[in-house]
Amino acid sequence: MKIGVDIRVLMDKHYSGVSEYSANLLTAILNIDCENTYKLFYNSWSIKEDKFFSWLRKNTKIKACRFSNKLFNYILQKIFHYPKLDKFVKGADIFWSPHFNFSSFSDKTKKIITVHDLSFLRYREFFSWRKNFWHLALAVKKNLKLADRIIAVSENTKNDLIELLGISEEKISVVYSGNNFIKASFSEEERDNYFKEHKIKERFVLYLGNIEPRKNISGLIEAFNNLRSQYSGYDNLQLVLAGAKGWKTKKIIKAAKNSPCYQDIIFLGYVSSKEKSILYQSASLFVYPSFYEGFGFPPLEAMSCGLPVICSNVSSLPEVVSDAALLIDPGKSEEITFAMHSLLSDRLLADFLRKKGLERANFFSWEKAAKSYLDIFKKEYGG
Repeated sequence: MKIGVDIRVLMDKHYSGVSEYSANLLTAILNIDCENTYKLFYNSWSIKEDKFFSWLRKNTKIKACRFSNKLFNYILQKIFHYPKLDKFVKGADIFWSPHFNFSSFSDKTKKIITVHDLSFLRYREFFSWRKNFWHLALAVKKNLKLADRIIAVSENTKNDLIELLGISEEKISVVYSGNNFIKASFSEEERDNYFKEHKIKERFVLYLGNIEPRKNISGLIEAFNNLRSQYSGYDNLQLVLAGAKGWKTKKIIKAAKNSPCYQDIIFLGYVSSKEKSILYQSASLFVYPSFYEGFGFPPLEAMSCGLPVICSNVSSLPEVVSDAALLIDPGKSEEITFAMHSLLSDRLLADFLRKKGLERANFFSWEKAAKSYLDIFKKEYGG
């Protein structure tokens, strides 16, 4: 079987969310499957060999277009439907797209697309006009209707596909993401130097994810302010916000600057895997008060490191964390405040969630996800 794979998302400078998902899943699939041929497609004005070195195998072939993304997406694919990606890679029985993108295919190829979330339909107000224009131009509903199989990363995403886009339930398969976050080792000196560089104290509450409105960081800042003002013993507690800056961040930055605890709110920007490990293994607790997630990797990563977790009770998050986290209403900052106080003041509760979190994190496996994908590929090819 010849399987085309759209790896354009793997050309991102920094991986997060969808790009991390695609990288981990593709690696797991190639580790298992040595029989089928994988034709990996990307488009880039510059050569990106350093990006796909991990996926060079005997049964993989790389095919690249050398256009600017704007020309390729909006002109060649959107208007002229050229090139047909399955033909460009010299033939594919099925073509898997791990994310929405501008794509054209011939009628002969079976098309499979992974959908992570429909937040851009649920919460348009959380996105910049550029992002909303991008999603509009993608004609998501039309392309999903043309797909032979849709893979949703959660039951929540499956339900959204049915409710918001009218996709037939029989056309959707749910495959949970894996979780293979491995704690990096570091010395006490490395940790101390990192904390000194970023002015991080011993006790801190951690958030990790993109800095954007959907993640409800302004609500977390408000809850942190309330924690410091309503309860004693937290004068030296910090709020550490780790993650790359997304869009519509002005209100978030303003909320931090206007906070009476401004000196103890730290924005770190994008963090490496090793820096993640230092933060996860040093924080007092992890808070993820997002308004909407298709899956939600950061809570699982935190659980993998034995960190007690607080997260939202909406979208896919309860499905992912199960009973291994304290669930809060993201629209009620007082619930976030009380949950933080509960975990910081009750050691038995914190230890209980550490244990439950480790068990829950081990439930998710990239190998398991890869096997499910291979079963779907075989079924679609045979069908």
